[in-house]
Amino acid sequence: MTREEMVARHWDAIDILIVTGDAYVDHPTFGPVVIARVLMDAGYRVGLIAQPDWRDPESLKVFGRPLLGAGVSSGNMDSMVKLYTVGRRLRKEDMYSPGGRPGLCPPHASVVYSQLVRQAFPGLPVILGGMEVSLRRVAHYDYWQDKIRPSMLVDSKADLLCFGMGELTMLEIFERLRQGRGLEGIRGTCRYLGGKESAAFVMDENCLELPSYEEVCSDKMALMRQTKIIETEMNPWNGRRLIQWTNKRILLVEPSRPAMTSEQFDHFSELPYTGVQHWSYTEKIPAWEVIKDSITVVRGCPGGCAFCGLVSHQSRNLVSRTPASVVRSIKRLATQPYFHGTISDLGGAAGNIYGHGPHNPELCKKCKRVSCLFPSFCPNYDPKEKPLMQLLDQVKDIPGVNHVYINSGVRLDLALAQPHQTEKILRDHVPGQLSVAPEHLDGEVLRLMRKGKPDEFEKFKEIFDWVNRQTGKRQFMVPYFISNFPGCTAKHMRVVDDYLQRYHWNPQQVQDFIPLSMTMGCAMYYCGVTPEGKPIDVNKGLAERRDQRDMLRRDRVHPGGHSRPKGH
Repeated sequence: MTREEMVARHWDAIDILIVTGDAYVDHPTFGPVVIARVLMDAGYRVGLIAQPDWRDPESLKVFGRPLLGAGVSSGNMDSMVKLYTVGRRLRKEDMYSPGGRPGLCPPHASVVYSQLVRQAFPGLPVILGGMEVSLRRVAHYDYWQDKIRPSMLVDSKADLLCFGMGELTMLEIFERLRQGRGLEGIRGTCRYLGGKESAAFVMDENCLELPSYEEVCSDKMALMRQTKIIETEMNPWNGRRLIQWTNKRILLVEPSRPAMTSEQFDHFSELPYTGVQHWSYTEKIPAWEVIKDSITVVRGCPGGCAFCGLVSHQSRNLVSRTPASVVRSIKRLATQPYFHGTISDLGGAAGNIYGHGPHNPELCKKCKRVSCLFPSFCPNYDPKEKPLMQLLDQVKDIPGVNHVYINSGVRLDLALAQPHQTEKILRDHVPGQLSVAPEHLDGEVLRLMRKGKPDEFEKFKEIFDWVNRQTGKRQFMVPYFISNFPGCTAKHMRVVDDYLQRYHWNPQQVQDFIPLSMTMGCAMYYCGVTPEGKPIDVNKGLAERRDQRDMLRRDRVHPGGHSRPKGH
């Protein structure tokens, strides 16, 4: 990250520059760092500039002009989510900055950094990647600006947009650049065609047209039509190319890239990360403090919840690391001076999806479902219990490891289908508090969210309480609820409020709904209809939203006059 490090490696130049909106933490949960490590492993000389001064192109010239190109990312999060609250106010802390200081990453960072690279190094190929551009790869609604924006590729004037988890895609991109070849036809990428190329483009049966950017701007319902098409074309084995006319040119979205293999996941997870923040920082990076003792063991999410962008980025196709790889990572973690015997998390999108997959992978190649679990479990989905149970037993016997916890949060629908695994987690692998995400308790709202059944939370609570009685432990659940989801009225929210009041429960975590770009929840919020076209109530103004949010946040007191601890 510094000129001194470049000289120490005896490099006279770098091949690739990575620019990120997060501080540099050399850990496999930081996406841009993973890409940098993967490219270095392939033999490229890589420089990383974290949170540059976006007002000054000189801040990118630390290593001189890169020989091949630059990769640009906002970091682990959409920069607007990182910077602004749901109330469109600036956040007081940035978890991905030194000391949690806000203001080191600009709004729409991917666009700003791309333009900065253009100014610093005219003519250098620029590749966009990361969560922000994955969810903004086509025309999208920006909640904080309250307007429709074109693909970030169009706004940024970058050469290519890489969506999804980008290790394999970025390797292919930079290998082509190294060979002097074009960037056409790479899975998991978007290109903005020139005028002549757009005019000559020929549609075929493997190509599908989205509503144009101009149509999405002029017709609200076009965003819903677009979202439904994108969801049905996400499967990498049967998804088609998508085109979207934008400013009289074609935005071409290639099909998604299939998930990597477990062997590839193992290899990328075990690259020589130091596991710590860069030595040049004098302040702690709050996000690193949260994840420093954790190990990611699974990637992807089978859920497809309407409010979540994870499937659009990581896909529904799960890939789990092998137990041997996980053990090697934990043994390495145990040598770190900051490790004190407790693994804070073995997880991913959820804590109880490790080792899951299809009974018959060939059936998945024909599937058009938006969720493996909703409205009911796919018969081809195999929620295995043994892989995680065996992994937990194997890890706890590693010298220097005293405790192994599951902190990713558990899916309630899966927990009820995995009685032995669930009991094991509750008995031995809860650090006093367990995160669960019922999201809501009203059946109609849960259906709109694409979540489970209203009674799942109560059934899980019975198991949780039973295990606590059996073990004599005093453990707590931390439930996560969402207010103001599209279609959720005050009447629906009172179902949650009444339940919490009955148990004198003050939840620690209340999330007022954020319309993340390209999610079905965002389309419902913007269009005011369900995916089927039924009109729904949507609270958009801050005053309208306040009642539901405050309903969940109010203090609930025991009949004796004492409030229970939050999170019970």
